Amino acid sequence: MKDFDVSLYLVTDRNLLKAGRDFYDAVEESLKNGVTMLQLREKDISSKEFYEIAVRLKDIAAKYNVPFIINDRIDIALSVDADGVHLGQEDLPCSIARKIMGDNKIIGISAGCVDEAVEAERDGADYIGAGAVFYTGTKKDIGEAIGLLNLKKIKEAVKIPVVAIGGIKYSNAPDVMRTGVDGISVVSEIMASDDVGFATRRLKEAISK
Repeated sequence: MKDFDVSLYLVTDRNLLKAGRDFYDAVEESLKNGVTMLQLREKDISSKEFYEIAVRLKDIAAKYNVPFIINDRIDIALSVDADGVHLGQEDLPCSIARKIMGDNKIIGISAGCVDEAVEAERDGADYIGAGAVFYTGTKKDIGEAIGLLNLKKIKEAVKIPVVAIGGIKYSNAPDVMRTGVDGISVVSEIMASDDVGFATRRLKEAISK
């Protein structure tokens, strides 16, 4: 049985950190203060550097018993024995990823509409990353914002957990949660904050309203 909680899901972006802030310290601070799932997302680095970052983050996540997910790169996920992988619509199909990763690993799939979510569930996904809910500047490779109504439709169409992604902040998190989703995924709201611990606690509070 896979045990994971998508209620407050952090996706990393080292480029958003305030000057002088250590990446690993910032991630650990977020885990200490309530992040329930961690995804390493890197786009423009070598496989070697991606692997080295993944090794360190996996150890930090394990300290707090938080599942550690790799974005896109199944090879990196396997090489560090991550808890799972998150794939977009242009990545390897979920059914193929499942054959490679095995039944015990977590596979999340991004979906921007009901059809994509239903297909992902049918193909063996463990959770859906639905969005982008709102416009976001942090992910250039996702489509237009789907809004809260479409988010609600995706949640109602599948039985597996749905985490909302894209443009989610402290101010709109309660509205997002009212659609019935299982959690929120954030990048800049934590990674770009002046105080990572405070930002995380505030989001934790917002999703429980």
